[in-house]
Amino acid sequence: MASTSSRIGGGSMYGYAAPYRSREGLTTRPVVSSDEIQLRIDPMHADLDDEITSLRSHVKQLRNVAQEIGSEAKFQEDFLDQLQMTMIKAQAGVKNNIRRLNRSIVKNGSNHIIHVVLFALFCFFVVYMWSKLSRR
Repeated sequence: MASTSSRIGGGSMYGYAAPYRSREGLTTRPVVSSDEIQLRIDPMHADLDDEITSLRSHVKQLRNVAQEIGSEAKFQEDFLDQLQMTMIKAQAGVKNNIRRLNRSIVKNGSNHIIHVVLFALFCFFVVYMWSKLSRR
């Protein structure tokens, strides 16, 4: 800021510039509403307009990206909710089927285990005989 006063040649810290000078080329003007700030750009610093336009386009792009991220997050949240409901229904179905199977086993007896053991013994016997016949 001291370099500003030496260039302008004034006696105060800001020289003869406006008391609200924030940096070279920008000054604020008092406005009616206290929520608003207006800036005036000096003509010798006109390249700031291009910078402001570039910043606006970048802000718009970022806003669009943020909106896309938000919509994608919402979509995935809905998808996960539906998937969770499907899993809950599937678990309930499996639980009911296991309960029915257990009831039918208790009601009809557990002869199915004997049948499985006999089938396994038969399979081993067939493999054994086949291996004996194939050696000849």
